[in-house]
Amino acid sequence: MALQLHPIASHPHKPPSMTMSRPHNQRLRSRSFSTRLMASPVSNSPLLSPSKEIAKEKKPYMPPREVHEQKMHTMPPQKLEIFKSLEPWAEQNLLKILKPVEKSWQPQDFLPDPASEGFHDQVKELRQRTKELPDDYFVVLVGDMITEEALPTYQTMLNTLDGVRDETGASPTSWAIWTRAWTAEENRHGDLLNKYLYLCGRVDMRQIEKTIQYLIGSGMDPRTENNPYLGFIYTSFQERATFISHGNTARLAKEHGDLRLAHICGTIAADEKRHETAYTKIVEKLFEIDPDGTMLCLEDMMRKKVSMPAHLMYDGTDDNLFENYSSIAQRIGVYTARDYADILEFLVQRWKVADMTGLSSEAQRAQDYVCKLASRIRKLEERAQARAKESTLRPFSWIFGRELKV
Repeated sequence: MALQLHPIASHPHKPPSMTMSRPHNQRLRSRSFSTRLMASPVSNSPLLSPSKEIAKEKKPYMPPREVHEQKMHTMPPQKLEIFKSLEPWAEQNLLKILKPVEKSWQPQDFLPDPASEGFHDQVKELRQRTKELPDDYFVVLVGDMITEEALPTYQTMLNTLDGVRDETGASPTSWAIWTRAWTAEENRHGDLLNKYLYLCGRVDMRQIEKTIQYLIGSGMDPRTENNPYLGFIYTSFQERATFISHGNTARLAKEHGDLRLAHICGTIAADEKRHETAYTKIVEKLFEIDPDGTMLCLEDMMRKKVSMPAHLMYDGTDDNLFENYSSIAQRIGVYTARDYADILEFLVQRWKVADMTGLSSEAQRAQDYVCKLASRIRKLEERAQARAKESTLRPFSWIFGRELKV
């Protein structure tokens, strides 16, 4: 169901001192409320300060998309020393969250064994289980899998962050080790879901594979500006979002009778929760060391909105694929606009944002904005639902062109 959002008035925002000021004449591509949920449910509202977007020329190797005007290296150079000084802390507090490879689950633990004589029977059992899963569930599961499969983009994004990037590809710093090992753990998620979907026979794998290639080729536009403050706030939010999304696909799989798939999605959700713990610890430490700078960056990230990493999704035909997929996710309760507000509220409580004292006047204004934002988002959602438009049918290439309500 497509929902429309009426923007509401907001006080003018003074850009945080750690980032460059944004132009006043700005525009955002118009999208419906429910289809923005995987990014921000209020990205078209003055509650958030949108930035200028640049239309990309359509080329054979990438989809037609708009990205924001790029800003780079907005963290003051003197703050690089903070992250250098945190190397021992990262080793003691982040690396211990990782699991040893020999003790980690692998995709094959959940899949039919191709070396066994009973392989074909196991595949038949898998296909029988998935017969009860509806098309809208498969669209959301495929979208989640495609998001996981674009992992090269996410490692690239982390390696744009000043002060923590892997400078050589095999750097021995704690930050670099974390990024590589995090990537290695995450790599299992897309691998497992991809194989399960392949074996079930319910989806068009070639269209899915095209979508993955398009998405990796397009990259992502998180608007983190090479700034590790913004980058780790973004990843804290995203790991929480994927934990919720995979947890809900697990719940729905169980309701539809596929207990193995429920176990798979639940296992992936547990990984995301563990990774959320790591990234929220980093931001917690930054609040301890630099409360003003971290508060301003939290406000900046929330005003800009936290866009989901797959927001440039494209399958070669549907220019609004991400929006349509997001609408299905909202409708079946996998990831909703309310979840976005809940995540923000969770992080504000996790970092004890409301309890911080001794802030500069600018940081106090940022604190006030962030602490009130979740409730304002919920009010916007309620108004939008009251103005809900009639659903429309949209075809999805991932399920052989069958149509679903969005």
